Amino acid sequence: MLLAVDIGNTNITFGVWDRARLLHTFRASSVSTRTSDEYAILIQQMLAARGVVDGRIEGAIIASVVPSLTESLVSAIRVAYAREPLIVGPGLKTGMPILYENPREIGADRIVNSVAAFDRLRQSVIVVDFGTATTFDCISDAGEYLGGVIVPGVLVSLDGLFARAAKLSHVDLVEPPRVLGRNTAHALQSGVVFGYASLVDGLVRRLRAEMGSECRALATGGLAPLVTRHAETIESVDLDLTLQGLQLLYERNCQVAHEPSP
Repeated sequence: MLLAVDIGNTNITFGVWDRARLLHTFRASSVSTRTSDEYAILIQQMLAARGVVDGRIEGAIIASVVPSLTESLVSAIRVAYAREPLIVGPGLKTGMPILYENPREIGADRIVNSVAAFDRLRQSVIVVDFGTATTFDCISDAGEYLGGVIVPGVLVSLDGLFARAAKLSHVDLVEPPRVLGRNTAHALQSGVVFGYASLVDGLVRRLRAEMGSECRALATGGLAPLVTRHAETIESVDLDLTLQGLQLLYERNCQVAHEPSP
């Protein structure tokens, strides 16, 4: 079995693969003060709760946008499973030419999502990821990573608003009954749901115009189902897209389990 780990700014998402079949997913908070030993115990406990015993994990791969947590998770996997995880970054074979001016600036999750989306569709595609930031990643018909757009994420925007507007309070992120809010809670919900849906449609249309093709558009990330339900340009949502990309990259780079260096 393969353990795939996506380290984000807010959450760490884990996936357990049996060849090309995703068996389990689970999440933990991205806590920089947690030690590698603590993460090792946490991972083992979460897998044990799903009936996965230690000896069945034969390999691991990590994509991380939080450098301070990368080594903690690498060490945790070494301790828990005596495996040396692959790290998405320079030197890893992706099969995707990167046309960004400085490839080292691209978040690992953005490359992983792009690999998964192009492998599925085999044509130009825009991937919209609703994470701490809302990102748009563009892939050409030739499978090249072209670049994209970064927008403050939904929760980041709301936190900033609540921090600066004394009379506004937190609301549940649910779909309001109409666009025109008749109370403050509905007005805020409308801004999030319909506002971000319009943002997505506007940027996807502009990106398609610049790319010169009517490319496909996919979405992922926790808030994607809520927002993209009202976006005309998004054809489907896949919450496991990043984990799928990690599994593909592992297969492209390593067919056998990695043992840690002595």
